[in-house]
Amino acid sequence: MKVKILGCYAATPRTITNPTSQVLEIKNKMFLIDCGEGTQVQLRKHKIKFSQIEHVFISHLHGDHFFGLIGLISTFMLLGREKDLHIYGPKGIKEAILLLLKLGNAYTSYNLFFHELTSKESEVIFEDEKVRVTTIPLKHRVYTNGYLFEEINKERKLNINAILNYDIDKVYYNKIKYGGDITLEDGRVIPNSELSFDPEVAKSYAFCSDTIYDEEIVPIIKNVTVLYHESTFLETESHLAEKTMHTTAKQAANIAKLAEVKNLLLGHYSTRYGNIELFRTEANEIFDTVLLADDGLEFEF
Repeated sequence: MKVKILGCYAATPRTITNPTSQVLEIKNKMFLIDCGEGTQVQLRKHKIKFSQIEHVFISHLHGDHFFGLIGLISTFMLLGREKDLHIYGPKGIKEAILLLLKLGNAYTSYNLFFHELTSKESEVIFEDEKVRVTTIPLKHRVYTNGYLFEEINKERKLNINAILNYDIDKVYYNKIKYGGDITLEDGRVIPNSELSFDPEVAKSYAFCSDTIYDEEIVPIIKNVTVLYHESTFLETESHLAEKTMHTTAKQAANIAKLAEVKNLLLGHYSTRYGNIELFRTEANEIFDTVLLADDGLEFEF
């Protein structure tokens, strides 16, 4: 599981920082999470192929989280994209994007599917044989969701030594991977537990950006491998966090502790701070495994 940070600063883009956008690679699938201004430039800079992006998840309709989307959609069109593109986000995102395309008399050459969200309860919005995506309702100035990405590990690991010992043909390997017992020619039934090992522990990634401190999300993100949580402010500006409905590094660390996550990844920093290490220092007072997002960094778990 890899996370590539394209941008992780709050509010406005600068020459040295970018607003929120990141790419999650999980089970060989690529998901774009938020699409702040400049996202397509960052994708090019970090050599991420546009064709690999088939699903885009937008947390909310504040500009620093989706103003880059119309540009990305338009570039896909200019490059002759044929693959479908699925966009998940708050109700209104379809109207906003299609209006801009209409006014520019520019329509996509590929299928564009919008999955608009309105529920204030957690819900599964995407699932295939490898990955499940669930919303994390957040509390911000507008309707906002975080997203929980979970691996689906159904395949068991083959115990090759045992399989060879029983002289089992390769045509049965797939059956073993999915939990099946094997009947030998002499009638003996070999239980799957002798022929395979349990699957790897499934990894998970929770993206929580732009929210007040809210312990209601803890049950949803319990025990995740990585929690990305906004930390716009330090405790010295907690009054601003409350006023703007954001979170401090200390508060994010407390959520990580309550949820017993494995790793806390901080981001969405206010640009008022000259040194983001201050966020790690503050969070470490409560939670040990603290990582700092920064533009261009990649984390592998």
